[in-house]
Amino acid sequence: MTTLEEIAIDVEETDLDPNQDLSAIADGDALDRPVRQPPSAAAVKINVEGAFIVDDDEIGDRNGVGSEHVHWEHKDIRLPHHTDVVSHVAVDIGGSLAKLVYFSREPGSRDGGGRLNFLNFETDRIDLCIDFIHELKIKQSKLNGSTPQQLCVMATGGGAFKFYNRMKEVLHVDVVQEDEMECLIIGLDFFITEIPQEVFTYSEEEPMQFAEARADIYPYLLVNIGSGVSMVKVSGPREFERVGGTSLGGGTFWGILSLLTGARTFDEMLALAERGDNSGVDMLVGDIYGTGYSKIGLKSTTIASTFGKVFRMKRMAERNAEDGEGLFNRDPRGDGEEEQTEEGFKIQDMARSLLFAISNNIGQIAYLQSEKHDLQHIYFGGSFIRGHTQTMNTLSYAIKFWSKGQKQAYFLRHEGYLGSVGAFLKRQPKNWGRRNSFEDTSSRLGKVLTRD
Repeated sequence: MTTLEEIAIDVEETDLDPNQDLSAIADGDALDRPVRQPPSAAAVKINVEGAFIVDDDEIGDRNGVGSEHVHWEHKDIRLPHHTDVVSHVAVDIGGSLAKLVYFSREPGSRDGGGRLNFLNFETDRIDLCIDFIHELKIKQSKLNGSTPQQLCVMATGGGAFKFYNRMKEVLHVDVVQEDEMECLIIGLDFFITEIPQEVFTYSEEEPMQFAEARADIYPYLLVNIGSGVSMVKVSGPREFERVGGTSLGGGTFWGILSLLTGARTFDEMLALAERGDNSGVDMLVGDIYGTGYSKIGLKSTTIASTFGKVFRMKRMAERNAEDGEGLFNRDPRGDGEEEQTEEGFKIQDMARSLLFAISNNIGQIAYLQSEKHDLQHIYFGGSFIRGHTQTMNTLSYAIKFWSKGQKQAYFLRHEGYLGSVGAFLKRQPKNWGRRNSFEDTSSRLGKVLTRD
């Protein structure tokens, strides 16, 4: 089980006798007690006034989680004016990744407050995620004297159903399943309207230009790129319709590169693409015309055929081998040289080509859906993006190119956590997260937890 050295999470004791001696509750006693109902949603309100994103390079080490299958985000959301307690975590379990969000009290802060923490796990290692939540439960029991059953898990995504029994058996807490699409929209609406410097546009000429919050955010198109891709038309709060999608998404990129390369994680694959040159395997317009095709707006570097050079070069290699000249471009690799396949294709080039192919395909389908439904604003979310500049630039360029600059692509700094944040918000009363929804609570049961 993953060990957490420092966790701060608050639990609201709505069903405890205020005169009860909490110190009399032994650490193991609560496990034998019947499961209590989690705190009422109406009892918790969150103040997002003054919220901001924390860029913290030390986040990945603070809880002692060091695994290639666990990824800590370096961009928690600080809630400086929130003083109430939170008794739930949220997880969005997709086909490739499980994304977890939880609230923790800010340690050593004079003005109180806390933060939303973000991390994800490979779904194939879902037990790591469940163990992590179990550690949160243990910590809240030891530090606060509260019953472990107080913790509530809000779960969404396909894994909320697939792994429901396992979570119940291991955690012994209430697990609430929420609709995936609804959570995506709730999470995105929250990020658009409430978190400064969350939404941005991107291009090579103007990287990461933050977008101002807009009151008239509807209608818009959400393109959520996970293992597959869903495209959702959003007409108003919780008013949405899935209008299309494609099976060629992050799972495609991950799966094919797993076959072509020795990369073991998604981040390793993105790093390969970062170092690659797709012209090594893609057939470009310039390879066909010797220059660009300006009459129809195609530059010489425009991809005419993804992996289009591979067959020709592979056939040349085979001919050279038959002539006794050895495999084409298969000289022994020296120190510092990039890894190649038997025919001399660099895996970095293949990674970049595949990334462009999937991103271009998604971008074009997104444009067609936005055109069909008359939508000008297109938000790209999902863990496939991961803040990767090549991916964002390709998607943004595709929207700009096909719409002739009439439509705008938007990205988010927490693009992979729309569903989990939406599930987290579902635990709250109506209008949770709006600045005018905060009400100071004069008395609370339970204790505020601090770090060991």
